[in-house]
Amino acid sequence: MKTLKVFLTALVLFTTFAAAKADNTTVLPLNDYAIYTYVDAMCHGNLKGIEDVLDNNVQFSMVHGNQVITSDKSSIMAFLKENKNIQQQCTVTTSVVESSDDITVVKVNMKYADFTRTNYVTLANTTAGWKITNVHSVFKS
Repeated sequence: MKTLKVFLTALVLFTTFAAAKADNTTVLPLNDYAIYTYVDAMCHGNLKGIEDVLDNNVQFSMVHGNQVITSDKSSIMAFLKENKNIQQQCTVTTSVVESSDDITVVKVNMKYADFTRTNYVTLANTTAGWKITNVHSVFKS
């Protein structure tokens, strides 16, 4: 009888931890999900999930002439909401620049007719899953 109690206790603990792990796995996005969500928002105006994959302290920056213009999460979200469902006329390619268990840098090229916008997107593996922490944009004709 003692063996049965130990077995049932172990089974309950295992099931509880497995269920908790399963919940985390379905809630926490992988870095691929974060990048695809970012591209979908920037290029197709689909905002589903974008707020979740952006870290609260995310910084966006772009070079404009001799200036570097920076934005935070709230200003980027306002911009995206103003441009919701607007399809960009560009071809998108992505490539991983660097990747580890903790951080990933992805190059996102958005090629338009007259110029290319290159976004260097940094993702961090946080306790809340993969989050975009920095986006730096460069424009080339």
